[in-house]
Amino acid sequence: MVQESTMICIDNSEYMRNGDFAPTRLSCEQEAANLVAQVKLRANPENAVGLLSMADDVRVLSTMTQEDRKLFCRLHEIDFEGTIKLLPAIKVAHLALKHRQNRNHKMRIVLFVGSPVEGVVKSDFIKLAKKLKKEKVNVDIVSFGEAAEENNELLQEFVDTLNGKEGDGSNLVIVSQGSLREALSTSAVCRAEGMGGAVANGGFDFAMNGEEDPELDLALRVSLEEQRARQRQEEEAPAHPAAADEAAPAPAVDEPLHVDPEAMTEEQQLELALRMSMQDAVPQPQQNPSEPEAMDVDTPSSSGAAIGEIVTDANALNALVEGLDDDEKSEGAKKSDDANKTDK
Repeated sequence: MVQESTMICIDNSEYMRNGDFAPTRLSCEQEAANLVAQVKLRANPENAVGLLSMADDVRVLSTMTQEDRKLFCRLHEIDFEGTIKLLPAIKVAHLALKHRQNRNHKMRIVLFVGSPVEGVVKSDFIKLAKKLKKEKVNVDIVSFGEAAEENNELLQEFVDTLNGKEGDGSNLVIVSQGSLREALSTSAVCRAEGMGGAVANGGFDFAMNGEEDPELDLALRVSLEEQRARQRQEEEAPAHPAAADEAAPAPAVDEPLHVDPEAMTEEQQLELALRMSMQDAVPQPQQNPSEPEAMDVDTPSSSGAAIGEIVTDANALNALVEGLDDDEKSEGAKKSDDANKTDK
């Protein structure tokens, strides 16, 4: 994309008090100039824009800068003064462009002319155009207001001299009524060089048509980027805990134990007794008589936690062991009685 330094020249003569462009010509000119500055800066991140006033003493209000806020503040500090000095203003703008920081930038001057061009010698004006053409400086002229018709012939000849026979780098935009800002937004002044009919819209990858507003287009793009960011966050965010719990597989349950206590060691018998005692201790929910009785099963989490509690409780563990000893003694006594009866 073309890199460019642009100097915007503002007509702040007393003619700018006129209200044919509401509220005043100067206010509308400031809005239009701000639009041009924004378009130039967004067309390429390396672009720079400067600002000067043309009435009475030509003053450079801002040298080449990439700070749009600075340009906005300087632009709205401009006040009404006598009459414009067109030739001196163009020469000062050219001098400011020569001192641009990036020497590879192309040079462009944007002139806002809303008052009669008085005291300008045509031969000197055309001579200046030839010099600017030699220096490869393009000039866009925005002629507006009642004086536009008076200035058109001279300004058109100036632009034609700059362009030559086959050139089209300089433009003349005439706005006799309506919105100055809207007229510029669809004009060649707000179109990036090398992009055909596309309006410079901050380097985005698609062009606007001539009916659209560059600032509206930017707002739509910002909204689109925010929507994409929200969608990315939703995709990266973890699922809802409830949904995760529902989707999680149910824990596996222990199968019914079919073991022979006689073949188990004392330690295994103790563990089995603990588990069976826990099954008896856990209260079972009441079921509807009409519903089939569900199988009682122990989950690893519940049985494991209960066993852990009994093992850490010394009293409960001792009571359970004593109960097992009593059972063993009773069983031994029963076997002894059976043996005695057999002997008899």
